[in-house]
Amino acid sequence: MAYGCNGKILHIGLTTNKIEEETPPEYFYRKYLGGSAMGMYYILRDTPVGVDPLAPENVLTIMTSVTTGVPISGQSRININAKSPMSGAIGDSQGGGYFPAELKFAGYDGIVVKGKAAAPVYLSILNGKAELHDASHLVGKMTGEVDSILKAEVGDPKAQVLQYGPGAEAGVRFSSIVSMANRNNGRTGMGLVMASKNLKAIVVRGKGKVQIADPKGFSKVSKLGPKWLPENADVDGLGKYGTASVVLPQNMMGTLPTYNYNEGQFDLAEDISGERMYDTVLKERDTCYACIVKCKRVVE
Repeated sequence: MAYGCNGKILHIGLTTNKIEEETPPEYFYRKYLGGSAMGMYYILRDTPVGVDPLAPENVLTIMTSVTTGVPISGQSRININAKSPMSGAIGDSQGGGYFPAELKFAGYDGIVVKGKAAAPVYLSILNGKAELHDASHLVGKMTGEVDSILKAEVGDPKAQVLQYGPGAEAGVRFSSIVSMANRNNGRTGMGLVMASKNLKAIVVRGKGKVQIADPKGFSKVSKLGPKWLPENADVDGLGKYGTASVVLPQNMMGTLPTYNYNEGQFDLAEDISGERMYDTVLKERDTCYACIVKCKRVVE
């Protein structure tokens, strides 16, 4: 198997309550690498033409990539894809945090979800063992509560939880999928797709490691980040102001999505900028696995 991959994709059949492991060949990984490309392979192959985004037949994919889980800044990312309930077209949602790396440590490169459970369930993936459990006791609870409950149930405070919240339960079409209780895979309504399948949450914990072809060479390269990134003005701005640091530059260029993309500039852009957040409501900064940038905002 190619380095950077576990060589296993987990397939969850919620209608049939069936869990299967797929071991794709190495050329599959070399062709698609991971992320949205890998997710779209399964969606284009298995999603029926014209399917309703909230139908059980809509395929939901959760994919890491080759570098996910390696100790270097910016690599703990996960892509979630399905037909979007907002547009009826492809939904592509990306997020960070610790869940992506933990999924790799647990032995899987991605998850393909099909069907719909008869009642709310959650999926546990603990060191390569996957099981479905009743989740009726989690319905209606806030994401922080669910996060704490599932960590207690699996007996490990370092477990990572991916879930949908009350917004998705209420049918909000732009609802997100959330990890770490407040890290959002935003955009395109993937939270509602997950909710339509009654897959309340996924909790993962693993103690594996991502295999690297040249550990010594990688270690040398990884040390360049802590040396170079703090001196880079763009990265410093990203850490200081978060991803909202791009609001004002985009607004100036006329590329800030405004009024459902009818316009490219927003009169009140300064009020939603990273700079304004920094001056008013920012409490602290947080980070993702092995990342020194700390672009996540904690506000009050």
